[in-house]
Amino acid sequence: MKYRKPKHHLLFISMILIISLSSCTKRPVEPQAQSFLMLGTVCKITIYDKPTEEAFKAAFARLREIEQKMTLHSASSEIALINHSSGIESVAVSEDTFAVIKKAVEIAQASGGAFDPTIGPLVQAWDIGGDNPRRPSQEEIDALLPLVDYRQVVLKEQDRSVFLKKKGMVLDLGGIAKGYAADQAALVLRSFGVEQAIVNLGGNVLVLGRKPDGNLWRIGVQDPEQDRGAYAIIVQLQDTSLVTSGPYERFLIIEGETYHHILDTKTGYPVDSDFTSASIITHSSLLADALSTSVYALGYEKGMVLINSFEGVEAIFFTEDHEILQSDGVKQGLVTFSVTNQAYRIQN
Repeated sequence: MKYRKPKHHLLFISMILIISLSSCTKRPVEPQAQSFLMLGTVCKITIYDKPTEEAFKAAFARLREIEQKMTLHSASSEIALINHSSGIESVAVSEDTFAVIKKAVEIAQASGGAFDPTIGPLVQAWDIGGDNPRRPSQEEIDALLPLVDYRQVVLKEQDRSVFLKKKGMVLDLGGIAKGYAADQAALVLRSFGVEQAIVNLGGNVLVLGRKPDGNLWRIGVQDPEQDRGAYAIIVQLQDTSLVTSGPYERFLIIEGETYHHILDTKTGYPVDSDFTSASIITHSSLLADALSTSVYALGYEKGMVLINSFEGVEAIFFTEDHEILQSDGVKQGLVTFSVTNQAYRIQN
C-alpha cells in the first residue's frame, strides 16, 4: 500500500474548518457555541440567531441518543446486540438504527460494495485509531473477508428487525452514523426556530441558512499534506452539508509504511485511491458521509458515476499531484469555492 507519509502524526484530524465570521455590521445576537465529546469525536454546535440553552440541550441529547443506539463501544447498544446475534437470530431495533442500516445497505449496493457497513471484522482487526492498532496477517485477512458482505444483511420492515446471516459478521456504522446525527441535530435546532447555525461533528459539517450578514457560510477544507488548521480551499455553502474523507484522518505507521483507516472491502487492506481527499456536498449529511467514503474508494471515474446516480450531490477531490477535480455541478457554478493554497490547481 503506497501512501505519502503525512507531515503530522495526529491520529484524529478534523478535515473541515469553519472560517471565522467577519462583518462590520453589529449583530443583534451574539453567536454561542457548545461542544461535547461524543460519537468518537468533538461535536460542536454554534447558533447565530436564536441561541437558547433549551435548543443546545435538546440537540446534544439527540446526538447522545443516536450514539447510545449505534456505538460499538457499548455491549448494550443496538448495533452490539445485532452483532452478538449474528448467525443466530434477528434483533428488533429502533426506527433510528433501522433507517441508518437500511440506507447503508442501499449505498453499499449502489457503490458495488465500495462502501459496506459489514466492514466491522476488518476494522476491528486493524484497529487503526483504536487502542491496539496493528497490521493483521494475510491469513487473518483472508479469513475475515467472507464476513464482509452487505448482501448478508436481512432487513424486515414489519418489525424493524436486522439479521446478519453469518456468525462473526460485524456491522459498523462509523461511515454513516455521524451524518445521520448531524441531520437529526439540525432538525432539532429548526424545531426551536433556529435558522442560522453550524453543526460540526468532527469534520462532518452541516450549515443552516446563511450567515447573519446574508452571505454564504465559508467552510475551509483541510490540506491533506499540512498540519491541522491549514486549509487548501474555501467552499461557500447555504443549507447544506459538506463531508470529507481522506487517509490522513487516522493512520498507522509500521516499519516506515503508512496504513490508513479506509479499508478496501475486496482486499482487506487500506484503499489505494486516486485521491488524497474526497469532499461531498449535498443536503443530506447522512448521504454525504457514506458517499465520501465510497468515492474515495472507487476513484474518479467510478466515483463520478455513483455521484451522478444521486440528485443534488456534488464533489470536490484533491489528488496527490495537487489537482482539484470537480463534479459537473461544481464546474457549472452550483457550488463555488476559492483556492487558498496556490500549490493546488483546478483541473477542468
